Amino acid sequence: MTLASFALILTGVLLNAAAQLLLKAGTNALGVITPTVANALPLAGSIATSPHFLGGFACYGVSVLVWILALSRVPVSIAYPMLSIGYVVNALAAGYLFDEALTGGRWFGIGFIIIGVVLLARS
Repeated sequence: MTLASFALILTGVLLNAAAQLLLKAGTNALGVITPTVANALPLAGSIATSPHFLGGFACYGVSVLVWILALSRVPVSIAYPMLSIGYVVNALAAGYLFDEALTGGRWFGIGFIIIGVVLLARS
């Protein structure tokens, strides 16, 4: 895998991770979402006008375009498992941004993911 191909994959993964974090920030601002017929329109309006949700949707859109570029250069059997880098990024960012716990088991899993990604990138 070339450096340019890896950069495309990493960019797509980071945009996807940013989308997840923005969506989480949006849900934190709204609180627990319980859709009903009565609140469907106000809920949709809140989501459609929230900067966090809009930013998350934009990151998803751009990540799809970047991912298509990456898939045109790298076999899907290599590229797709690289998405697991997003788990690492999100776990670390969620710990920092949202005070989510990074337990020993999570660190252990993160280590396995990193080892797997390195092995894939070198294959």
